[in-house]
Amino acid sequence: MGWVVYMLRCRTGELYTGSTRDMERRLKEHSSGRGSRFTRSRRPVVLVYMEEQGSRSEALRREIAIKAMARKEKLLLVAQTALAKTA
Repeated sequence: MGWVVYMLRCRTGELYTGSTRDMERRLKEHSSGRGSRFTRSRRPVVLVYMEEQGSRSEALRREIAIKAMARKEKLLLVAQTALAKTA
């Protein structure tokens, strides 16, 4: 697996966006409180969105683009992905 851009839903309902090369390791870090300062006090977290990218630079550009979206747009992205998985 290459680079991945992901979104987590925190206990508070807030969304956290990040990128990594190892999604399993990164999710464990977030879940244990070592992932980021933001998610540390908002555990538990749930992976709600994941998108593969070809390179680190592509992943970082996409992460920035998602972070710039309004919450409503992010939730729509999550919903569309969930619908695609069930279809």
